[in-house]
Amino acid sequence: MLGGPRFLGRAITEAALARGHDLTYFNRGQTNPELYPEVERIVGDRTEELSGLTGREWDAVIDTCGYLPRVVRASAQALSTSGLYCFVSSISVYADASVPTDEDSPVAQLGELPDDEVTGESYGALKALCEDAVHEVFGERALIVRPGLIVGPHDPTGRFTYWPHRVASGGEVLAPGPPERPTQVIDVRDLAEWTVALCETTTSGTYNATHPGVPFSELIETCRELTGGAAQVTWVSDAFLLEEEVGQWMELPLWLADPEYAAADRVDVSRAVAAGLTFRPLAETVRGTLDHAEPTDAAGLAPEREAELLAAWHARG
Repeated sequence: MLGGPRFLGRAITEAALARGHDLTYFNRGQTNPELYPEVERIVGDRTEELSGLTGREWDAVIDTCGYLPRVVRASAQALSTSGLYCFVSSISVYADASVPTDEDSPVAQLGELPDDEVTGESYGALKALCEDAVHEVFGERALIVRPGLIVGPHDPTGRFTYWPHRVASGGEVLAPGPPERPTQVIDVRDLAEWTVALCETTTSGTYNATHPGVPFSELIETCRELTGGAAQVTWVSDAFLLEEEVGQWMELPLWLADPEYAAADRVDVSRAVAAGLTFRPLAETVRGTLDHAEPTDAAGLAPEREAELLAAWHARG
């Protein structure tokens, strides 16, 4: 595995070890180095030095931390005699999120943006180029996994995590209406177990990997049921949130009102489901998040901001 046991890498490690596999890390040794002492470690920086991989080969490689095509191509070339190269990409590769997408939808193009700097604008196009780099080296032995928002235990981002913890804290909760708004996420454990299973069977190809989606109200109600049901939910409109200049996706996590992202939560996952991707109950994801992931300052409404917004909403009658 290229990468460390932080989030997805941690879940992949758990899945691989539980299924009896021998696992090797290639990383800088900086992420949770105390975990999994039974795992072989090759210390190196993939952006600069790959000599630790020389003369070695593995049944499968899982790349959880590839963002720049130059770096991914070098890693693939160093591991070219291994059996399968699984590259963890993203549904952000798609050029148009305003319409539903499947694996054959057009991907973003880098254009004049630099190919050595990851930004919000270039992220998806760079991931698409990384996929190309893997295909160039591994051909039909390339497995491309395009996850949606990965959530659950040990999530460092705080995005999905905001909702279970916010509802658990009780009081009046501001939520982006309408309640039937769809949201798609993937539990990190479901993604990891399925990815390891694909590697076991040397399955190649390209797969979107996220949940088929649930209404936002189901997410909120699941959080309420697991935390005693004390929270009271107030659904507010997109127009109000935009007028109040609420930040999409991060300040109010999982909320997207921009027409350019109208179908961001309508990604087709039928190919992955046919290839064995399954989903645990949403309640398990919420419970795992409450128990093993903490909110962050980078994601979610600050309490005073939420109170101000609710007061302004109610003042409108």
